[in-house]
Amino acid sequence: MPTSDTGEPTPSWRWPEETWRGHVEAVRAGRRLVPARWPGGARVAVALSFDSDHETIPLRDGETSPGRLAQGEYGARAGAPRILELLARHQVPATFFMPAVSARLHPDEARAYTRDGHELAVHGWIHERNTLLGHDDERELTARALETLTELTGQRPTGIRTPSWDFSDSTLRIMLELGFSYDSSLMADDEPYEVLAKGRPTGLVEIPVDWIRDDAPYFTMDRYGSVRPHSRPRDVREIWVDEFDAAYRAGGVFQLTLHPHVIGHRSRLVALRELLDHIAAHTGVWYATHAQVAEASRAVLRTPPDSAGAHDTRPDHPEATP
Repeated sequence: MPTSDTGEPTPSWRWPEETWRGHVEAVRAGRRLVPARWPGGARVAVALSFDSDHETIPLRDGETSPGRLAQGEYGARAGAPRILELLARHQVPATFFMPAVSARLHPDEARAYTRDGHELAVHGWIHERNTLLGHDDERELTARALETLTELTGQRPTGIRTPSWDFSDSTLRIMLELGFSYDSSLMADDEPYEVLAKGRPTGLVEIPVDWIRDDAPYFTMDRYGSVRPHSRPRDVREIWVDEFDAAYRAGGVFQLTLHPHVIGHRSRLVALRELLDHIAAHTGVWYATHAQVAEASRAVLRTPPDSAGAHDTRPDHPEATP
């Protein structure tokens, strides 16, 4: 960040164009990666994900009280088994982004994900705030997390979701160095896209997230802070139903981020069950892991931009109506 003669940060309104433009273009959304049809001729891709953070949220912040840790333990003890049962009942694969410390605390759970046909992907070491780390520390923790999940399951993860849902100045370079094929942390589109680094294609597929399609903002409770849950689970379900319906009309991706310690409570799991029932009532749905969506999206990169066959989502397009 530019500084003044006094050493103070220069206000952004004084930045020259090369400065603000440089920040904007450092990591940018490139080509939208939506095939004409998803595998099997499906009209929409549904990609459910669960961030199995468990005890790592308080541990990250140095909080070690039994009460705070128990809130995280709930996700492993009660939430995750219920979620796996629900997914099995609906025959839906999902992606579980799991901090390595969480996986080491609950190794049988990590193995159960891959054993049941789900994807296990990287979500940091201890849910660290990666944007506050220097390059060496961030790279070490990411590599250690990748190695841990590989050793526990015998399968090397291909995807990552940063714990901060954000990039530091080093994050993108680290992802490319470690060979990840996709990321799911950014919010530049509803649909998958290729990540650009200073205007240059990287080959990294982004499967975007958004707080709208995340359970935590609706239900999180902080006893000593201002965060209080204010949403009825069925109200949240209606938002997610609307998101799915729009993705279905557009022929794109419906991506959802959930947490076992949040959505796994009895009354909230009803919302997820009813959402899955709603999706199941539609034809042409492809349920996929994030890795599978990334692979199908990557195929678009192998076609010229003018013949990629991406859906036309204009209101008068025949596929824009149910």
